[in-house]
Amino acid sequence: MIVLKLGGSVVTEKDRPETLDGRALDRAADAVADANDDLVVVHGGGSFGHHHAEERGVSTTDGTRDADDVLAVHGAMTTLNRFVVDRLRERDVPALPVHPLSVASRDDAARLTLPTDQVATMVGEGFVPVLHGDGIAHAGEGVTVLSGDEVVTRVASSLDADRVGVCSTVPGVLDADGDVIPRIDSFDEVADALGGSAATDVSGGMAGKVRELLALDRPASVFDLDGLPGFLSGERPGTTIDGSSD
Repeated sequence: MIVLKLGGSVVTEKDRPETLDGRALDRAADAVADANDDLVVVHGGGSFGHHHAEERGVSTTDGTRDADDVLAVHGAMTTLNRFVVDRLRERDVPALPVHPLSVASRDDAARLTLPTDQVATMVGEGFVPVLHGDGIAHAGEGVTVLSGDEVVTRVASSLDADRVGVCSTVPGVLDADGDVIPRIDSFDEVADALGGSAATDVSGGMAGKVRELLALDRPASVFDLDGLPGFLSGERPGTTIDGSSD
């Protein structure tokens, strides 16, 4: 089984609020439609969720108790989710939405609970679950942001995924010279090269992705749209991130 994340910066124009990158999403959907493995898709927030979260001061650590704020973030994410599901369905992919706000939470120590039984059952019944970053209930904070990267690692671990991939706008994790780093086994190796996202991102940009994937108990790949078909066919394009070997 494969867990694949489509980065928000891939499927949206991240510097323009609530703007879909239709061509990029079509390319991603075409690649997914050709995949032969069981698949779970996760997508980021891009210019949909991140824009509203940043505007309202909501992040992975700072929450809100204003229902209007929560609905603005969640509503933007469900709109984007519908776009992703619809593009997949147009290609006869049996995609179904799964919204984390309805099932996930954090306790007062920020420990995440994200049930995945329904995701496993969907996959077992031949469907392709499509999850996304979202707002989730957080004890002591109201509602905070759950990043798509954390959804990826939690689902991949819970479902014992064979392969994990993150499709980004760059061909891998880049060093200070803009070259792809072939392999990362610890964050210290690349800390100096990783900065924040150039556009609004309340979940940590590339640095956040690397930290999450290093915490995963199996290798993961970071690549761009050009590398997506190869990844889905069994290759390891871009950067391999493997904290389990550290």
